[in-house]
Amino acid sequence: MSKPNIKRSRVARAFNRREVLSFLGATTSVWLAGCFRSPSSADQVSAQTSVPATPSSTQTVTTASICVVRPQQTEGPFFVDDNLNRSDIRSDPSSGVIKAGAPLQLVFQVSQVSNGACTPLRDAIVDVWHCDAEGVYSDVGNAVGQKFLRGSQVTTADGTAQFVTIYPGWYPGRAVHIHFKIRGTSPSSNYEFTSQLYFDDALTDQILARSPYAVRGAGNVRNDQDGLFRRGGEQLIVPVVQEGDRYVGRFNIGLEL
Repeated sequence: MSKPNIKRSRVARAFNRREVLSFLGATTSVWLAGCFRSPSSADQVSAQTSVPATPSSTQTVTTASICVVRPQQTEGPFFVDDNLNRSDIRSDPSSGVIKAGAPLQLVFQVSQVSNGACTPLRDAIVDVWHCDAEGVYSDVGNAVGQKFLRGSQVTTADGTAQFVTIYPGWYPGRAVHIHFKIRGTSPSSNYEFTSQLYFDDALTDQILARSPYAVRGAGNVRNDQDGLFRRGGEQLIVPVVQEGDRYVGRFNIGLEL
């Protein structure tokens, strides 16, 4: 069965209260009223929330999440369907060697947009893959057979999938980025959405000046110099905050299903 064609030309948008509440009964409306802000809010695309310190933390999110439809971007040449169901993707499973780099916790909040309503999307597979601090991807080229910085998680009942990884390095021609894919887990839910995450240039400069990134120098491509970023990348910048000795990024995304 072929996968639904989720149009690549969509721009990011959020549903407002009036648009959503008109579709829903009073009970559902109470929950949704806290989930949406006006599309005119300056922070609708990159709103920050309080993020759990660890995947098992019970700390409460203090800012309402936003259901935002974001643009797809190319899968690129380095996706490998390894079916690596793991939250901590820093190591190569065969050797146990952990890739060096600035610790990054990445939290996806995935929602489904249908008939004007936005609800958490559970049981979706979220795949993540990116290069290491030296700009190298696993399982391609000289790293064939290695699986570092690749993995997938299935979203929970609240639409969350979390990963422990490192801040990616850079390679020629591209701004610093992370690839991700969201797809269904059964023949009856065979959707697929592929895109990329980007980071604020100032944060990237700060991290690339540290070990182990600094030995290669700063990347030569800023966000606005990246041809892919210029096609909707502003809507794909993940807000990142520093918590102790690590960074935490939370990314809200809604899929039209």
